[in-house]
Amino acid sequence: MASFRSQLGPLLFLTVIFFLNFSARITMAPLMPAIEKDLGLSHGEAGSLFLLISSGYFITLIGSGFLSSRLTHKKTIVISAATVGAALLYIAMSNSLWGIRSGLLMLGMAAGLYLPSGIATLTSLISPRHWGKAIAIHELAPNLGFVASPLIAEAFLTRFPWKVVLAFIGMLSIITAIAFSRFGKGGEFQGVALSFKSTKKLFAEPGFLIIMILFSLGIGASLGLYTMLPLYLITERGLNRSFANILIALSRIPGPALAFLAGWASDRFGPIKITGIIFIFTALSTAMLGIMPGAWIIVFIFLQPTIAVCFFPAGFAVLSSIGPSNARNVAISVTIPVAFMFGGGALPLGLGIMGDKGSFALGIVILSVLIFFGFILSLFLKIHVGQN
Repeated sequence: MASFRSQLGPLLFLTVIFFLNFSARITMAPLMPAIEKDLGLSHGEAGSLFLLISSGYFITLIGSGFLSSRLTHKKTIVISAATVGAALLYIAMSNSLWGIRSGLLMLGMAAGLYLPSGIATLTSLISPRHWGKAIAIHELAPNLGFVASPLIAEAFLTRFPWKVVLAFIGMLSIITAIAFSRFGKGGEFQGVALSFKSTKKLFAEPGFLIIMILFSLGIGASLGLYTMLPLYLITERGLNRSFANILIALSRIPGPALAFLAGWASDRFGPIKITGIIFIFTALSTAMLGIMPGAWIIVFIFLQPTIAVCFFPAGFAVLSSIGPSNARNVAISVTIPVAFMFGGGALPLGLGIMGDKGSFALGIVILSVLIFFGFILSLFLKIHVGQN
């Protein structure tokens, strides 16, 4: 297997694709105050839009192996990026709420094709002893997406309608798909289709159900909370939209560096131990985000996401060790859909309903209790990483 440094180019190319894939799904969050006003939505209805994206993501993540097993992981990545772009352009051209809803479902379905093939391609290029660092670099994509999306949204909203933001990201995704089909490396092999036999083997693996729950909570603590945070800060904490979006963007800047440090720590001390530590501090900082008064909340707007994103390098290192190497995409295809349905779909909907009841903050505190439960579960993880 080639050295880690020699594979940085292909790894960064995958990271760019993942960045656009992720940004396409979360840009609705900083746009949501404008979307609520434009479409006359309640907080609960706004949260349901993220449930549509997560539902589409669930469907194709489950079935992505059927496509990659017939094509290759590289072709699956190209199809995902191109279709994400097409879905965003469709939403931008839609004039009805139902058109936007169908476009969001299509967006989730297109985005869901990427991750199993992306991780399978990444782990085939990189030696297992460097997976923590490689996944940390790959995880720069969502971390940078968290930073860039509010800034891009604000830059466009000062002059253009919110739909122009989606059209811009859509065009970039289509261009990247064309470039990867021509110049991208890795992934020139077929995946393993999801089947009863392969799924049964996964659930027989010790710790698989636990890591599925941990991913659900990890995504809820990072993505799920992020999607409703602008509405919480604006409607319940009294911040104006521009300040809230800029504050949220700035709060995500430390994330990439901390995520890479978490990847190094995962390689050095073991991903299971690092996972438990991260869940303790994520639970505490999430609770503080819901209960701290006045300007003190700004401290935890910065602290909570910085800690929460550190879970993913360790989490993916554990997940990638489950089952044989040629079936890694199956483990991801089972785990991530469930995690996104809960953490990226049901949780924003729940927070939105709590917001309609006048208590976003209580919903955030309840989330912190669930995250602490994740720490307790992590104590029962028994998986040997990098030995398959």
